[in-house]
Amino acid sequence: MHEMRTARRFLVTGRVTGVGFRYFTQDTARREGLTGVVRNLPDGRVEAIAEGDEASLLRLEVALRSGPSHARVEHLDIDSLPPTGRYLSFSIG
Repeated sequence: MHEMRTARRFLVTGRVTGVGFRYFTQDTARREGLTGVVRNLPDGRVEAIAEGDEASLLRLEVALRSGPSHARVEHLDIDSLPPTGRYLSFSIG
C-alpha cells in the first residue's frame, strides 16, 4: 500500500542559527526520503517545509526537537500543509 504524501511546516525557535541546524535538517530529511526546504528566518528562527509520508515526517519532527549537538531548541511549532509536490529534493534555502 502506498502511503499518502502529506506536508508539514516546522518553525524552530532557540539557538538554531550558526550551529549547523539547516545541514542537520537537510541530512535527516534526505535520509527519510522527504522533499522540501529549510531556511533561516530574519528573526533568528529556522523554518522547514517537508513533504513525504507520515512516519518519515514524524521522525523528522523528533530529530528537530533535539537538533544537532550545539543547538538548543526552545520551541517547535508545527503546521499541516497540503502537499504541493513542487520540491524535487530537500534543499537549503
